Amino acid sequence: MTDQDFHPGLTPGHLGAPVLEPEGRPPGAPRPRSDAPDPHRRRNELACGLTALALIAVFGGIGLTAYTWFQGHRTPPAAADYAGQGSGSVQVSVPEGAGLSQIASALVRNGVVASSLAFTRAAKGSAAAAGRIQPGTYTLKQKMSAISALAVLIDPANANGLTIPEGWRGYQIYAAIDKKLKLPEGTTQRTAKEQGAELGLPDFANGSPEGYLFPATYSVTDGTTALDMLKQMVDRAGKEFSRDDANVVAQTLGQSLYGLVTVASMVQGEADNTEDMGKVARVIYNRLAKGMPLQLDSTINYALGRSTLNTTVSDTKLASPYNTYLHPGLPPSPISNPGRQAIMAALDPTPGDWLYFVTVKPGDTRFTDSFEVQQRNVAEFNAARAAAKPSPTGPGPAAPTASTTGAATP
Repeated sequence: MTDQDFHPGLTPGHLGAPVLEPEGRPPGAPRPRSDAPDPHRRRNELACGLTALALIAVFGGIGLTAYTWFQGHRTPPAAADYAGQGSGSVQVSVPEGAGLSQIASALVRNGVVASSLAFTRAAKGSAAAAGRIQPGTYTLKQKMSAISALAVLIDPANANGLTIPEGWRGYQIYAAIDKKLKLPEGTTQRTAKEQGAELGLPDFANGSPEGYLFPATYSVTDGTTALDMLKQMVDRAGKEFSRDDANVVAQTLGQSLYGLVTVASMVQGEADNTEDMGKVARVIYNRLAKGMPLQLDSTINYALGRSTLNTTVSDTKLASPYNTYLHPGLPPSPISNPGRQAIMAALDPTPGDWLYFVTVKPGDTRFTDSFEVQQRNVAEFNAARAAAKPSPTGPGPAAPTASTTGAATP
């Protein structure tokens, strides 16, 4: 040992002491890193990870499949339900457009069925129930089985409702309400006149319900009054006329909302079928834009309180603001109570330049912007009517009749 080999106070491994080199390592060769990755070890770890993921996927898939199978085959929980036909009596109203859930809730609320689930399951499981429950008021019993309640509801004969057809006039609706509620004749019409402020009509209607007695099926109970029926109809009409930004559309068409209702009422009375309603509306708007009289027989019929295809020359001289042969513009009020399709036609008329139309025969309404073509169509219409039956008698020769707008003058 030499002085160079001796370092007093420093032992191998001590801070500042010479590091003992492992035997066999050449002088100056780099020491192996203790943290250097082992490529064989890395491959093994990757393989293990992939295997674990594969096992998780396999067992996860098996578990999901088993859960799905179990869910599909397990018996659904029983729904609370009564047994038998029930007892007592209760009236349940089904409004138009009500779905199964809404009907079920009404039945539960009135003590008819034990649970909504029992009724909806019964209805969905019955092919006969699909679309068969009509609006109306049904007399049922309390604590009925869901199947028993459903059997009552799918029988139209049990629906104690009042159906108002599209295009009926006010006096027809008043008479129908009187009959349905077993009221003295004229009761509903008097109610409409004396209690008009309670109907919910817009101010511009000036208290007249015509045009706002919306055609639909309405529920009737033992306690329903004429005022109740009228209010239901006016409320429904208000909702229909508030759809589709009706006020904005009316202004775009150069009309007030009341004018739009009036146009819809004339479309309802003039169109031969729903497919032609948009075209009839367009003819009305086109003639109004040009300052042409509408010349609609339906408005004369309204003034005379009748419905006929026979309009005479004398009729066209009738002194009435509803005579659109004499007076340009719209009549002073709607002439019927239009349905949804007529309202839509008034809101969204079919594009076109037509100024005239005539229904030559059912299903054959012809539209044109030429007066000469219109005259030929009217001649064909008159010839077809003459061949079908003897010429009508009256105070004067027959004028172009229903759905022959603009036939008299260009």
